[in-house]
Amino acid sequence: MFSLLAPAPAAPPLPADRIDPEYRRLRRQVFIGIFVGYAAFYLVRKNLALAIPDILKEYPQYSKAALGSALTGLSIAYGVSKFIMGSVSDRSNPRWFMTIGLLLSCAVTFAFGSVKAIYGSLALIIALQTLNGWFNGMGWPPCGKAMVHWFSIRERGVTVATWNVAHNIGGALVANFALLGVMLFHDWGAKFTFNALIAAGCALVVLWLLRDTPQSCGLPPIEIYKDDYPTDYSAQHERTFSFREIFLEHVLSNKLLWAIAVANAFAYFVRYGVVDWIPTYLQTAKGFSFTQSSTAWALFEYSAIPGTLLCGWMSDKVFNGRRAPATILFMGLTLLALIVYGLNRHGPLWIDLVSLFAIGFFVYGPIMIIGLHALDLVPKKAAGTAAGFTGFFGYVFGSAIAGAGVGWIADRWGWGGVFGTMIVCCVLTMGFSALTLGKRKR
Repeated sequence: MFSLLAPAPAAPPLPADRIDPEYRRLRRQVFIGIFVGYAAFYLVRKNLALAIPDILKEYPQYSKAALGSALTGLSIAYGVSKFIMGSVSDRSNPRWFMTIGLLLSCAVTFAFGSVKAIYGSLALIIALQTLNGWFNGMGWPPCGKAMVHWFSIRERGVTVATWNVAHNIGGALVANFALLGVMLFHDWGAKFTFNALIAAGCALVVLWLLRDTPQSCGLPPIEIYKDDYPTDYSAQHERTFSFREIFLEHVLSNKLLWAIAVANAFAYFVRYGVVDWIPTYLQTAKGFSFTQSSTAWALFEYSAIPGTLLCGWMSDKVFNGRRAPATILFMGLTLLALIVYGLNRHGPLWIDLVSLFAIGFFVYGPIMIIGLHALDLVPKKAAGTAAGFTGFFGYVFGSAIAGAGVGWIADRWGWGGVFGTMIVCCVLTMGFSALTLGKRKR
């Protein structure tokens, strides 16, 4: 396995007349590979959340809180893995790294649907879900590495924004495929097994399409091909860094990276503080039905697609490759939509729907841009670790805290306290992002 993960060696240079057509073909191929692969990771991530009602019915000894602790373990492991495995990814071949991570996650997910003895032990459920979170953390870093090697800075905003749509497509399809699996096999375990089989098929597509660096295909670096160089670019950026160089010289000592990592934590708190509590807030505080709250949830998720694409395009074309202004603008608009959502405490559903559509439209852009910003702030051979670092803050200090934290705040200070906290998080996201405004990558 370790020999498979090793970076692919440089291939003999192609003739000059073949460089442009090969670059165009392989860039499309690599992009499709990471898009399909990352969407597939979402098919085998939160399956337990879909199956909790079935587990509670069949195994009444468990409580919602007990099974929820397995989801917390998954989120924390995902955040830690995204950082740690990001450094491994920077020294690996993304083609094999991503494929192996996806297949391992498929194996754990398949076991949850086919080996019902797992549900005899809460400790085993938590341990395996935590392991699944670790394997899922192997999805983002190779995608980030592939994008910085195959797409230049001037085009990276649109590229990453388009790729980021895989989040929403995979997140939407996980429930659709689970429902189809249950209909076909008449067993709630198909929520795991059917999705795992589809994701495993996607892993083979990734293996077929994805490639390591352009140099491994006989092509020049993307900077030369696109004539698009970072100000500090040198030949040293084309060699593989040691773990010490990655962590100490390019990531942990990078003050700007720390700033956007903290900003990411606050942005994730807003994202998950809203979406995870849409059903509870609309049904318990406002008396709407499950169907109505589900419609609101869907609007929030699908509005992210055009919003993310617009944010990426603006960071490239309007702000000339500068990421912080796009983050600040879209987070400010998120803040306005959040205020409307919070003030509509006794108002009609359509205002909630419009507000949630707007929040989803604007909040996903900054989350995507912060990940992209991390890629811009380090040499491309440290890109996976940098993205994993900001992801670690987002999931461990943002997503995980939003789960229990929003409930705790709502119990003590009501929903007004929840909205007030998320408003403060919006302001802090903009503030920490603003610390990088003086840094221009090009």
